[in-house]
Amino acid sequence: MRTRSAIIGIVAASALLLSGCGNQGDGKNGPVGDATVTVGLVLEPTDLDIRRTSGAALDQVLIDNVYEGLVSRTPKGEIVDTIASSHEVSDDGLTYTFEINDGITFHNGDPLTVDDVVWSLTQVKDDPELRDHELLESVTTIEAPNDNTVTLTLSEPDSNLLWNLTGRAGLVLDKDADNDLSSTANGSGPFTLEEWKQGDSITLARNDDYWGDSAAVSEVVLVYIGDTTAGVNAALAGDLDVLTAVDPNLRTQFDDTDFTVHEGKTTDKYTLAFNNARKPLDDVRVRQALQLAVDHAAVIDAIGGAGVEMGGPIPPLDPGYEDLTSLRPYDPKKAKSLLDEAGIDNLSLTLTVPNIYGTTVANLLVSAYKQIGVTLTVDSVEFSTWLNDAYTNHDYDLSFVDHLEPRDFGNWANPDYYFGYDNADVQKLYAESVRATDPEVAEQKLSEAARIVAEDHAADWLYNALTLTAIADGISGFPTDSPNARLDLSTLSVAA
Repeated sequence: MRTRSAIIGIVAASALLLSGCGNQGDGKNGPVGDATVTVGLVLEPTDLDIRRTSGAALDQVLIDNVYEGLVSRTPKGEIVDTIASSHEVSDDGLTYTFEINDGITFHNGDPLTVDDVVWSLTQVKDDPELRDHELLESVTTIEAPNDNTVTLTLSEPDSNLLWNLTGRAGLVLDKDADNDLSSTANGSGPFTLEEWKQGDSITLARNDDYWGDSAAVSEVVLVYIGDTTAGVNAALAGDLDVLTAVDPNLRTQFDDTDFTVHEGKTTDKYTLAFNNARKPLDDVRVRQALQLAVDHAAVIDAIGGAGVEMGGPIPPLDPGYEDLTSLRPYDPKKAKSLLDEAGIDNLSLTLTVPNIYGTTVANLLVSAYKQIGVTLTVDSVEFSTWLNDAYTNHDYDLSFVDHLEPRDFGNWANPDYYFGYDNADVQKLYAESVRATDPEVAEQKLSEAARIVAEDHAADWLYNALTLTAIADGISGFPTDSPNARLDLSTLSVAA
């Protein structure tokens, strides 16, 4: 497995020097197995451009496996050195210094140098069209003072910077490569992108020239199966070795089989988004009524119990979490009175939901809203349509999707995000949290901001999901916490 030094959470105010192995393999550890593992996933990327394409499906497969950054993160939320062998943060939080591991090469054979690091991060910082550009807005300069060191200078402290560098903003690409990012990939990770059969699968092959410890399997085939029943059937038929996102209602089908179903924690927030910028959802009384109309315990029962209630925008695994479920008790009677108070009668709304989420939750919402006099029409669409209509163009009333990204509270401080939520106090508190050099202060500011969002009933966070992964006997090293967000396959192995 890859050895990495780790720190947890937000950076402390004092200078931190993390000097550990940081992925320091010799690149010559060699293949340790010739097995192929077939994994069933749900959501396929629309294309492979890690710089420009939205959606967690790309991060899930390509980050850590094909592409690497200065730092990465574990499913438990630890920040770990990767391309960097160590890093140091100045006392004032304005200078980040990274020492770079030796002997790293890209999949095309080009050496990875500090020039590639500087170029990669600068591209994201300077180009507003690239994904996560805004996450580097506090960075003023990115420089390489020598062949082994990269320094980032900030205009103001950013308690999120290291975390942000574990995602797309921190990925290191080959500045001299000219490959088409939409269909190919040239990273430095333990796997190469061998093949993408659009509409079917992505195949990753072990990078036998990897600079760190070699992957334990020769190939991983990621098969995309949007229908949950079809996924279970494929696993039981022997077509899959691993099935992620097992439907909790189908869990018992793996009883007395060669599969074990593992339960993992996630930051997946199954969110019923309200378009706060659209009437009458711009009225807090209407939004509160819609929340109070829903029996959240019944929702979790209906999905097979694989979830926990959450009353606000931050899940238990993230900094700033507070149990806010008391702010939205199940109270249809009060919901009706709130609608009356708002002068709303015979309200009709449309729920836009990607068809990968099935009908269980949507049907419950239709019934719940009917009890308070609200007619809900369900528009089940392809995920690409949801991305275009709801996410990009903000053309929706209600939307139901899984917001699985960790530490994504910043969306609530962004009035241009598709939620349409604009609250100056939330924006101020979030900015103060980001600028804080004391992690306790940063977390407290987040908690205060999250409470305001919850009290504004800006959305209905239906549940924080527990994820179920079915793994065949003999397969080990497959991550079971937060696999929908990030799927590091470097330790995946098959027993002889």
